[in-house]
Amino acid sequence: MSARVGLFVVALVMGSLAPTPPSHAPLPASAPANGLALTPPMGWNSWNHFHCDVNEQTIRETADAMVSSGMRDAGYRYVVIDDCWQVARDANGVLVADSTRFPHGIKALADYVHSKGLKFGIYTDAGTNTCQGRPGTLGHEDLDARTFAEWGVDYVKEDWCHAAKLDAPTQYAKFRDALARTGRPIVFSICEWGSNQPWEWAPRVGNLWRTTDDIEDTWSSMLDNLDQSGQHATAASPGAWNDPDMLEVGNGGMTADEYRAHFSVWAIMAAPLIAGNDLRHMSPETVQTLTNREVIAVDQDSLGAQGILVWERPPELQVWAKPLRDGSRAIALLNRSSAPAKITAYFPRAGLRTDSAQIRDLWQHKNLGTFARQFASVVPPHAVMLLRAIPVR
Repeated sequence: MSARVGLFVVALVMGSLAPTPPSHAPLPASAPANGLALTPPMGWNSWNHFHCDVNEQTIRETADAMVSSGMRDAGYRYVVIDDCWQVARDANGVLVADSTRFPHGIKALADYVHSKGLKFGIYTDAGTNTCQGRPGTLGHEDLDARTFAEWGVDYVKEDWCHAAKLDAPTQYAKFRDALARTGRPIVFSICEWGSNQPWEWAPRVGNLWRTTDDIEDTWSSMLDNLDQSGQHATAASPGAWNDPDMLEVGNGGMTADEYRAHFSVWAIMAAPLIAGNDLRHMSPETVQTLTNREVIAVDQDSLGAQGILVWERPPELQVWAKPLRDGSRAIALLNRSSAPAKITAYFPRAGLRTDSAQIRDLWQHKNLGTFARQFASVVPPHAVMLLRAIPVR
């Protein structure tokens, strides 16, 4: 279907052809005891845009930009340095930051981030070395956890390179416990790429866990990660979240419509919203996407339910729905094809138990009216229509 040229309009008829959507099973009762990340974490991570080219000035300027762009006020909090900040361990085994790139040390940088009303995050690895060959945490769990706490770290991402002979649930639990012993509230991000079925054990270990390979700044990669992470909705709950990887919004590899779709489906999935672009140099369009408070509200809804796929005509046309605390539903009409398509969302399949609903377009910030039993619209190619459906009783 995606190869057809010209105007292509198809209605999704959610009748006998449509599979019955899975109901939201009871959410896991056990989540990490740290009481953190009761809604999906929001922030920024250096890797997607900067990779190893990270330094103190960039992090300071990013913290400044998070404030000046309005992202902090929209809910973004964590400024996270990924790999390549560390170079060695000292005589006492303490991790040493690259003194050329971070001349004032990590503690001073964390203090600066905190002075902006933000929180500071850092990266390590469960194995002997990080993915870029820097010192890993294996055998130094308590020391590294204490070091991070002393530096004022609020969020730790732990990777899984050079860890092939380790047992992931055991190793990540060691670091969870080490972080807990510090007495400092630290969000724990597990990054083993979904290779050890983390949705089965990580809800009791980390606040978020990767369900996918690393994202790339392409439409196909984003959809692959959506498809993978979307399979594990029942593992998510307040304090424990499936992580389909960081956002690529603003990095230049996708169109504006594709980035809005990316941001929308991450919100539907209750995914962490961790920006991965250069916050210092954003177009107005990128800022508008990342700070759309109505879309962010879907992601941050306190019910803590991950949205699910409720209908598809494989693989191009989909309807996703997410229950919200106030009884309404967020509904995404996702057109993965290369031509416009009419997509119809039938309210019962989205979980609405009333005949009528008020529909609001969350990108147009516009009430569309009251509709009976269904809502339909033509969605552009590689785009989404994100709605809030409020039951009329």
